[in-house]
Amino acid sequence: MTHTVHPYAHRLGIIRDWKSRWFSKTPAEYRQGVMVDTAIRQYLKKRLRGHYITSVEIERNEKATRVILKTSRPGLVIGRGGEGSMKLTKEIDSVIRKVKGAVYRPVRLDIEEVRSPESQAPVVAYMIAEGLEKRLPFRRVLKQTIEKTMANRDVLGVRIAVSGRLGGAEMSRQEEIKRGRVPLQTLRADVDFARETAHLPYGTIGVKVWIYRGDIFADANKLKTKN
Repeated sequence: MTHTVHPYAHRLGIIRDWKSRWFSKTPAEYRQGVMVDTAIRQYLKKRLRGHYITSVEIERNEKATRVILKTSRPGLVIGRGGEGSMKLTKEIDSVIRKVKGAVYRPVRLDIEEVRSPESQAPVVAYMIAEGLEKRLPFRRVLKQTIEKTMANRDVLGVRIAVSGRLGGAEMSRQEEIKRGRVPLQTLRADVDFARETAHLPYGTIGVKVWIYRGDIFADANKLKTKN
């Protein structure tokens, strides 16, 4: 029997790095660290919805907690004169303080720009959810989004699945659309995956997006040094 595995977790340590990078000495410290990370991610997911955030990475040492936001629209997050990023840092600070038993460390926020947002699964998933929330026909949204994504030079395959009360139907169902190839079993395949929820008056619709961006082989520089 096959098991459905998250494409990111499946490739950890092979072509992917961990999104939370820190070390704990005791089980209690580890538990607190996980709780803080979860609180930060949940808050940022709500707070920055629509800001085209592709990933949230957290690094922690004894002195500080570093939060790395990757977005295709950094100007929206940073704000005029850096006001937005300063305000967001204070908000993350207060989120950490609310976690029971967590050791407080000063927060450092880094915002990185992501090129070609159409090749990032979280951005594509949000674009679909946004279209569904505007009450556009779901088939048109799927076709237009997949064509826009496949027009990107980096993308070799896309798969999109939506499920819920599509078109306001009484019975929920799942619809899927696919272009190109998405090799989920190949560990060197660079497959980006994201989930998003579209909130509609008659219920929520779940969106899943898989984007295949080619294979990642050994670093070219390492190969040169070996030769």
